Amino acid sequence: MALRHKPNGENPVRTAVRFPMKLILHVKTESGALEAVTENISANGLLFVSETLPEIDSRIEFTIAMPSAVMGSAKDVTIHCVGRVVRHQQQGDIKKAAAVIDEYFLKA
Repeated sequence: MALRHKPNGENPVRTAVRFPMKLILHVKTESGALEAVTENISANGLLFVSETLPEIDSRIEFTIAMPSAVMGSAKDVTIHCVGRVVRHQQQGDIKKAAAVIDEYFLKA
């Protein structure tokens, strides 16, 4: 069973508490797939690091396996997300992208 959610808010990336977490992401973009690692996650978005970044305003899909310890559950929780890239930043050779989560589905 999947649960759909559409976060509300004028600037969701900036209004939610961020949690520093390094999780592997498999990101689907309009230009193909890419591998990434999260830097931080909130209820409304995430910041991730990747060698290749999706275009700003592009649609992305990804699935995250949230650790059970973080979720307070007996096992990891898988969350499928649909969102869009809202900004890029670069620190030296490290490329980062921030994305807003427009919808998510909890997978049971």
